[in-house]
Amino acid sequence: MKFKKLVSLSLTVIISAGVLVGCGSKADSSSKGEKITVGMITDVGGVHDESFNQSSWEGLQAIQKELGEDKIEVKYLESKQDSDYTPNIEQYVDEDTDLIIGVGYKLADALETAAKHYEDQEFAIIDHVYEKQPENITSLSFESNESSFLAGLIAGKSTKTNKVAFIGGQESPVISKFEYGFKAGVQVANPDAEVLVQYSNSYSDQALGKSIANSMISKGADVIFPCAGACGTGAIEAVKEANKMAVGVDRDQSDLAPNNMLTSAMKNIDVAVANLVRDFANGNYKGGEIKNGTLENDGVGLAPTTDKNVSKEILEYVKEQAQQIKDGKIDVPNNEEELKSFNK
Repeated sequence: MKFKKLVSLSLTVIISAGVLVGCGSKADSSSKGEKITVGMITDVGGVHDESFNQSSWEGLQAIQKELGEDKIEVKYLESKQDSDYTPNIEQYVDEDTDLIIGVGYKLADALETAAKHYEDQEFAIIDHVYEKQPENITSLSFESNESSFLAGLIAGKSTKTNKVAFIGGQESPVISKFEYGFKAGVQVANPDAEVLVQYSNSYSDQALGKSIANSMISKGADVIFPCAGACGTGAIEAVKEANKMAVGVDRDQSDLAPNNMLTSAMKNIDVAVANLVRDFANGNYKGGEIKNGTLENDGVGLAPTTDKNVSKEILEYVKEQAQQIKDGKIDVPNNEEELKSFNK
């Protein structure tokens, strides 16, 4: 019974629709206009990571404001370590949460296990798609390689040393999208530029992120793109202190270093989460779907503050390249193999 509860809890955050088995499903209650509860579980970066956990929470707060507190309750649990994912799911199941949302691919296994044991519990996951998508888990996926490609174009055109850098949290398909999209953009804009790469194996250690960034700066990098959650904010601090330039990730991070942020490769996670929950609340939700954000549907893009530190000439160039992606003329790589083919 305990394990069964746990499964239901972990994915309830993602809003459920009326596709569950049986008559007393979570989706049924949402379609009847009853007050629903949506629970979010962060990865180890925490809810104030200035990145995708925070953006997810902002999306939940926005939809609660739109629908009203009498219609929806939103809440979150922070995971301090990977071993917290399952207990956090269990807590939400115990609380009979209607929709459980896991933020980040690191929660994928725990959510999948829960979904198998609780078929009438609705879950959602951000930044992960399953090889065989469970019927009660909705995936919010983003073509972050496309926005990273545009950021790479800007970095390649902006570097004065012909050295730029990428800092990843942990190697995974999700982070590879950022890395190889960025590399492709840099190479298209500036074939002479070199991209330094290092992974921190942490999404929370700000001091480590700062140390890695300082090392890259000492090697000549003057533009740094950290994709490492809170660890990345440490890297941005180093960039600011050295008066170099940075590229933010997931959300508009220009507030972290207003004079040193070229752009941010954004996933509009807050919008995607709000849309998902709205559908759930209105009875228009169908579990097991994969919702993919692209440049074409405005699911990804560059921060609106990009024009502050980037010239009009570069912005026009980036706009032209973005249109080619939308038109299918540029197929942005996701991984090393695709990058090799892209460069031929």
